[in-house]
Amino acid sequence: MGVRSAATKLHIPPTHSGARRSFFLPLAAVALLCSASYLLGAWHHGGGFSPSSPSRSVTIATDISCTTTLTPSTTTTTTTTTTPSLDFSAHHAAAVDAVAARAASSASSAPRRYPACPAEYSEYTPCEDVKRSLRYPRDRLVYRERHCPSGRERLRCLVPAPAGYRNPFPWPASRDVAWFANVPHKELTVEKAVQNWIRVDGDKLRFPGGGTMFPHGADAYIDDIGKLIPLHDGSIRTALDTGCGVASWGAYLLSRDILAMSFAPRDSHEAQVQFALERGVPAMIGVLASNRLTYPARAFDMAHCSRCLIPWHLYDGLYLIEVDRVLRPGGYWILSGPPINWKKYWKGWERSKEDLNAEQEAIEAVARSLCWKKIKEAGDIAVWQKPDNHAGCKAFWKAAKSPPFCSKKNADAAWYDKMEACVTPLPEVSDASEVAGGAVKKWPQRLTAVPPRVSRGTVKGVTAKAFLQDTELWRKRVRHYKAVINQFEQKGRYRNVLDMNARLGGFAAALASYPLWVMNMVPTVANSSALGVVYERGLIGSYQDWCEGTSTYPRTYDLIHADSVFTLYRNR
Repeated sequence: MGVRSAATKLHIPPTHSGARRSFFLPLAAVALLCSASYLLGAWHHGGGFSPSSPSRSVTIATDISCTTTLTPSTTTTTTTTTTPSLDFSAHHAAAVDAVAARAASSASSAPRRYPACPAEYSEYTPCEDVKRSLRYPRDRLVYRERHCPSGRERLRCLVPAPAGYRNPFPWPASRDVAWFANVPHKELTVEKAVQNWIRVDGDKLRFPGGGTMFPHGADAYIDDIGKLIPLHDGSIRTALDTGCGVASWGAYLLSRDILAMSFAPRDSHEAQVQFALERGVPAMIGVLASNRLTYPARAFDMAHCSRCLIPWHLYDGLYLIEVDRVLRPGGYWILSGPPINWKKYWKGWERSKEDLNAEQEAIEAVARSLCWKKIKEAGDIAVWQKPDNHAGCKAFWKAAKSPPFCSKKNADAAWYDKMEACVTPLPEVSDASEVAGGAVKKWPQRLTAVPPRVSRGTVKGVTAKAFLQDTELWRKRVRHYKAVINQFEQKGRYRNVLDMNARLGGFAAALASYPLWVMNMVPTVANSSALGVVYERGLIGSYQDWCEGTSTYPRTYDLIHADSVFTLYRNR
């Protein structure tokens, strides 16, 4: 079964009163511990399914050890084997009396309850807090990286929904329209008005699919890319969009069975990542600054920058070197916007010809130093390709002596690990035609085929047989979830899904035929090499330490899946 829930029926034989008291005390302690372990997860079920609910989220937690019935006002441990009855309605509207809630939580006989945060925290992101970020250096945008609160800075309240919040539109309608009350920002509608990113239409926001470099819309722009690289044969499945805006590029790639991880800083443009998530498009808060991106090496089939304003040519090419780390052998890097096609646009960009030409030459030089091959520059788009292996590059690097190979550093390490101006070496190959690390199959076959990292034995404790068994296990578990959660059968009920302990991505793989996407989180305390397997299957995800906040906005996910997360953190 997908959900493990155990209940014990106790039989106490008649005995004298002293023995009865001595038996009752440990029994009461066990009951309290069971209730506490359940409440740790259950009180986070803020989202409801009713139209009046301020959220549409639900959590599935599968390492609960006590069967408990939860109501808005009471919690009682049962001794029956009935399915838990959970109340999914929200209990943290901003109008809740915080003082009364704190007083209630101080009573020793009552479970701990958290009051609502003030209304101004409705978009609070703990580790990308705008006020806290001002304490950190502005050089290289370090202040926009993750900086999580500690000690007394940590809030102990529930983030409220903004006034007038409504359930988002179901997919695919949500790609093009959202409720203005859910993300009440007009900055982009003014700043990017001529670029057709977003516009306000009464009580709705509309996303026409435009962008800075998409004068004819994201669909037409992607078609232009498809003339340069193979977007339609299943060889490209995972993509990375740096400085994503409202993620229209990723939104329109989905119709081509390409799954993009889009990211942008917290406030480069107000709420751009929040808009993307409200649309039902994969996205997270992130920035290229001093830390590695939170993805493993050799993860993405394609990386993209459309006027993302990242200085690719500076800092010894550090940011392109990081793209090289996360790009699969044979993967593509696409650049549009300055300095590409500068001869046409230099006046509008308000820069000199000499400046733009020097920038492009510097980018070309960094790409050559990485042994990338320029495929083509056509109009506003330029495309480079990473080599399948480093066998033919070693002589070049030996002569150039720059950049050097990274020595001994774990290529997959990416949780507060600093970027370095050195090339991440690809796995060794036996001949120049071999794909370093092993070639993945085309989509959709790669979803269930044994990934190269598993077949080559580079994931500790995971064999090909174990991988296939895990895939089948999650098929059965998802079937069980469907049996107990009828919302799975409602088209459009779930769009954004989070797996808190993804392991090999089996849960996401079992949901691949559903109109949803899964953010596969691999905890830093777990087998971190598993995230590379997730990407080899054609899925997306990130590393995460669950003692910290995630790099996302509130009300991001419609369904949160938590298998054995509490077990992983039982000593934390």
